[in-house]
Amino acid sequence: MDRMQQVVGQARAAFNSGRSRALEFRMQQLKALKQMVQEKEKIILAAIRADLHKSEPNAYCHEILSLLGELALAMDKLKSWAAPQPVKKNLLTMRDEAYVFPEPLGVVLIIGAWNYPFALIIQPLIGAIAAGNAVVVKPSEISWNTSQLLADLLPQYLDQELYPVVTGGVSETTELLTQRFDHILYTGNSAVGKIVMAAAAKYLTPVTLELGGKSPCYIDTDCDLAVACRRITWGKYMNCGQTCIAPDYILCNPSIQSSVVENIKAALQEFYGEDVKSSPDYERVINKHHFRRILGLMEGQMIAHGGEVDEASCFIAPTILTDVSPESKVMEEEIFGPVLPIVTVNNVDEAIEFINRREKPLALYVFSNSKKLIKRVISETSSGGVTGNDVIMHYLLSTLPFGGVGNSGMGAYHGKHSFETFSHHRSCLIKDLKMESTNKLRYPPGSLKKVNWAKFFLLKRFNQGRVGLVVLVLLGIVAALVLK
Repeated sequence: MDRMQQVVGQARAAFNSGRSRALEFRMQQLKALKQMVQEKEKIILAAIRADLHKSEPNAYCHEILSLLGELALAMDKLKSWAAPQPVKKNLLTMRDEAYVFPEPLGVVLIIGAWNYPFALIIQPLIGAIAAGNAVVVKPSEISWNTSQLLADLLPQYLDQELYPVVTGGVSETTELLTQRFDHILYTGNSAVGKIVMAAAAKYLTPVTLELGGKSPCYIDTDCDLAVACRRITWGKYMNCGQTCIAPDYILCNPSIQSSVVENIKAALQEFYGEDVKSSPDYERVINKHHFRRILGLMEGQMIAHGGEVDEASCFIAPTILTDVSPESKVMEEEIFGPVLPIVTVNNVDEAIEFINRREKPLALYVFSNSKKLIKRVISETSSGGVTGNDVIMHYLLSTLPFGGVGNSGMGAYHGKHSFETFSHHRSCLIKDLKMESTNKLRYPPGSLKKVNWAKFFLLKRFNQGRVGLVVLVLLGIVAALVLK
């Protein structure tokens, strides 16, 4: 038996033991996860810094703060989330018990990403544990320090059989994908997403794919440019542009392009000072491969600001490109770096047409003083999520499902949506063995009279208050007598 088969087999045996189903056990594991995050905060932040050159305040805000909120929510709501949910009944089932029961799927695989290497593992893990599953955790090998830390920490705090951690690169992930899982959640690019989905298809395993794409940002001429550009600058250049829902490019009228550039430059000065490279708040590109990839996207473009690079430290200064052609290389793939192209359009109609000609993005941003215009863009386009007059903030609201559509992914999680993603919503109907005469409606031989009664019971909508219930009982007795 190879290593991956052994790891997954052990997790399945642990799940089949039934211990992860008990709410008390789930709660204990969530509390242990919270304890881990709080007790090991310093070394978690140090690992993230080693991978992404991220300061402690930024790492805490980007990767820990939201997790503590997610844990608090899951622990507070777990009992109600896991409770059977009664459903409305028709006349034929008024005496029966009908409900939806959320049950764990089984053994789940979570494959994390390197850009937020801690949060993108722990956040879905919270939902999978809350739903009662066993989870095989696969951190990204690109963020090596955080990957090794997760492999070290999780077994110290969580059940080692139910929640194993697998480290390694492409070969280990490929081998892991040959195993049978009951759900796979993958965060990364669409090319690998297709590989994950193809592997899952062998066992008809459902998948949640958190991918990416080129998230557009339309700026209307009727807009406070200073505020809009400050918010765009924050979302674009945080984590050195390596955020799946960062604004990928700007669409705006040619008449405001220069003002947009100047306002972004002012915001960059405000955030990072004169020397961006020495700012503790400005991260680095993850490695030289991605550094060179981003440089390749900038070739032949008009640089309105930035463009300074240092390969030794994987530093690329915040860069703005103007008058970018829609057919240029930088507009063909997700940038995933600190480069912001501006494409000019004459009006919102052209912006909508431009967005709709391309793959559906993970996020879409619109800045305007007109909420009517914002809602028009929402109604006439499609994307995983939308934020009007800001960027990224929809991600932080746990009551909103986070996920993509089309090429940007499928499925969603966060908050209760994570619990639902990792649960099977089981339909349950419990009857008794009384009043058998009413069931003659569905037993052979058939007759027109039975059809008419069946139509009445199945199609009639009744007030289900006390009077309604009395009427239903009387009708049931009458039907039983007639059929008898």
